[in-house]
Amino acid sequence: MHLHLHPVLVAGLVAGALGSAANAFPARPGPGAPPPNTPHRFSVFTYHDNNFRTGADLLETVLTPANVNVRDFGKVGFFATDGKVDAEPLYDPAVTIDGVAQPVLYVATEDDRLYAFNAVSGRILWRKILLGAGATPSGPRDCSQVIPVIGITATPVIDPRAGPQGTLFAVAMSKNREGRHEQRLYALDLATGAERPGSPVIIRASYPGTGNDSVDGRVLFNPAQYKERAGLLLLHGVVYTSWASHCDHRPYTGWVIGYNARTLRQDGVIDVTPNGSDGAIWSSGAGPAAGPGGHIYFLDGNGSFDPHLNSQGFPRDHDFGNAFIRLSARDGRLRVSDYFNMDNTRAESRSDEDFGSGGALVLPTLRSRQGHPVELALGAGKDGIIYVVNRNHMGHFNPRTNRIWQEVPHALHGPEFGMPAFFGHWVYFGAVGQPLRAFRIHQARLSDRAVSRSSNRFVYPGTTPSISADGRRDGIVWAVGNTDPAVLYAYRADDLHDLLYSSRQAGRRDAFGPGNKFITPMIAGGRVYVGTQDGVAVFGLLHPPWRKSRQPPVR
Repeated sequence: MHLHLHPVLVAGLVAGALGSAANAFPARPGPGAPPPNTPHRFSVFTYHDNNFRTGADLLETVLTPANVNVRDFGKVGFFATDGKVDAEPLYDPAVTIDGVAQPVLYVATEDDRLYAFNAVSGRILWRKILLGAGATPSGPRDCSQVIPVIGITATPVIDPRAGPQGTLFAVAMSKNREGRHEQRLYALDLATGAERPGSPVIIRASYPGTGNDSVDGRVLFNPAQYKERAGLLLLHGVVYTSWASHCDHRPYTGWVIGYNARTLRQDGVIDVTPNGSDGAIWSSGAGPAAGPGGHIYFLDGNGSFDPHLNSQGFPRDHDFGNAFIRLSARDGRLRVSDYFNMDNTRAESRSDEDFGSGGALVLPTLRSRQGHPVELALGAGKDGIIYVVNRNHMGHFNPRTNRIWQEVPHALHGPEFGMPAFFGHWVYFGAVGQPLRAFRIHQARLSDRAVSRSSNRFVYPGTTPSISADGRRDGIVWAVGNTDPAVLYAYRADDLHDLLYSSRQAGRRDAFGPGNKFITPMIAGGRVYVGTQDGVAVFGLLHPPWRKSRQPPVR
C-alpha cells in the first residue's frame, strides 16, 4: 500500500504546526553545525512538535527510507546528564551563543537539572539547577510511577518570541530545606539559562468547591499531592500546567493552572472535579492539545462524574472525571466549554479503566462524505477504544449511547498509555502489548480496523510514535520499545510491516541502556533523540554528507 497525502490535510497540518510551537527557521550555521543546505530549519518547541500534538517533522530531508538502515544509520552519540530524562527533549536550530548561531538541544531531568547541548557535537553550552537554596528533588511519594526522585517530569515549552532569543518554561518539583514540597515554574533565557524577572514562581491555587482537600468551600492545591507529568502548553501568551496524582493516593483532584508568559502572573485556574475527587490529568506525559480556535483539549483520569445533567447537558456539580474535555480561556478565566463522557463512565472509573491514560490529538480540518469541513479530535485510554469527537459538538453524556462523531471499538486490542501520531491520511497508535497500528482516514472517518501494523509488539506502556517526512514524501514512523535494553524502531509510514531499522540489529553498537517509561522520540535536523535513564541517545546517519574532519567529536 502507498501513502497519498491530501493537500487539504497537509496544508492544515503545516498551518497548525507553524501557528503554534513548531516553527520553520532559516539555517544559521555555527561551529559543529551542518552547512546551510542541510535541514536545520525545523524546531521543536513543545511536546510532540506542535500544539495539535501530531508528532510530525515535515521538514526532514536527510533521513529517508533509503538511508535509514543498519548499514547507514545508527547511534552517533550520547549526551550524558545527571538524572533520568522523562521529558521529551526540545530543539532550536539556531541560537546565538558566544557570538555564533548553533543548533541547541534542551534536556530536562528528574534531578531538577536543565541542559543546553550543542545538538550535533554534544558540548554543554549551559546547565541550570532548578532548585532553591537547600532544596532537593522530591522523593517518589510512595508511588512507583516516577522513581527514584521527582524533579522535572513534564516536557517544557519554549516561547521563541519572549526575550532576546526566546524563553524556556519548565516546572520543577522539590522539597525545601524545611521539608515542604514545592512546585515552581521557571522561565529561562534560551541562550544563557539566566532566569527571567519574576522567575521562579511558586505554584499556588484554590478553586470554589467542596471536594477533596477543600476548606470553607474552596479546594486547595497541595503541591505534595501532585506531579506535573503532562507536557506544558503555550497558548496565546499563557503557559498552562496540568496536574497528575502520585498513583491514586488521595486527596487529589484535576487541576489546570495558567501563567502569563510575559509577567509570570497566574492567568486562569480550573479544577475539573471540584466537588468530588480524582480526575487527574496524567496523559502518560502527553501535553494538552490546542486547536486553531484557541480551545484546550485533554483526557482526564478516573474520577467523580455526576450523571445528573443541567439544561445545557453539563454535570450539575461541575465534576468531569474520566472525560474528553474542552477548555475555553477568556479574560483570565478557564471553563469547561464542551466535553464527552462515555455511557459506562462510572463503571470504568470504579474499575480503574479510565480515559486519562492517553493523550488527545487534534486533527486538521477534514472533509466529510458530503464535502463539508469537519473539525475533529481523538483519543484512547485503557479500554482500547478510539473515540473521535467533533470539536464543535463533542457529545456530552448519554447513559444509553455515545453520541459522538465516531467510535472504533476493539481498535487497539490493548490499553493506550501514550498518544497517537498523525501524518497525511494516517493515525498511528501503539497500545500496551500490541503492534504499532495505522488507521486510515477517509471522508473524515477512521478505518474500522488497522490497515497496517508492525510485526513486533510493544511491552508496557506501549509506545508513542513520532513521524519524520519531507513534506509529502519519505515518511518514517519512529517508536521506542521500553525493554532492557531499549530499542529504537523505524518503519515505512505507508507500510508498518516494513521495518527499516531497529537498534537491536546493530547489537552493542547502537545500544543505549534500559528503557524509559513514557519517552517520546524527537526528530530534528537529520537526527533522532531518545531520552534514557541517564541522558539522551542520539541517532543519525553514520556518514552524513556534511561531516567534516575538523568537526568536534560527538560525546
